[in-house]
Amino acid sequence: MSLHQVPCCRLTGTRSGALLGCALAGVIVLAPQPAAADFRLCNNTTSRVGISMGYKENDGWSTEGWWNLPPRTCETLMRGPLVARYYYIYAVDYDRNGEWSGQAYMCTRDKEFTIRGTEDCLARGFDRTGFFEVDTGEQPSWTVQLTESAEAAPQQPLQSRVPVVPPPGSGRPPAQSPKSKN
Repeated sequence: MSLHQVPCCRLTGTRSGALLGCALAGVIVLAPQPAAADFRLCNNTTSRVGISMGYKENDGWSTEGWWNLPPRTCETLMRGPLVARYYYIYAVDYDRNGEWSGQAYMCTRDKEFTIRGTEDCLARGFDRTGFFEVDTGEQPSWTVQLTESAEAAPQQPLQSRVPVVPPPGSGRPPAQSPKSKN
């Protein structure tokens, strides 16, 4: 799905082609409530959704999955105060064959996983999957909400953006061309 990000506003878009019957979907990124300091994701759709998450730890990048969320439910993906500014999400709509994705490529697999590193995914026997970025603004907690509605068309499709290479140590994965093998 194509996404654009405006802090605390709706991210929306659609995608066709590779996945049949792609669901219209969006993402709302909400600043946290003062209660618990966690990274939460809410499935505000009428479909079952699978979630995988990428994040940076002291020793490098990791991806984890799958959290399976029934319609209209939330799940805490990380407990406690957030230690990084950027987190990455890839989600699959099991019922409509849609996805929420982006251009931060990380390793995944079909079954439950925790994978260290984002390099050479295919050579290591994993899938290479595009995640979308969530900028928490260094808040101690954050909630991402997946939605079905596409009330506002994206101002700039993700596919037309030029990847930005973040400075070393910025807490973001290196930009990778969608055409590279790994």
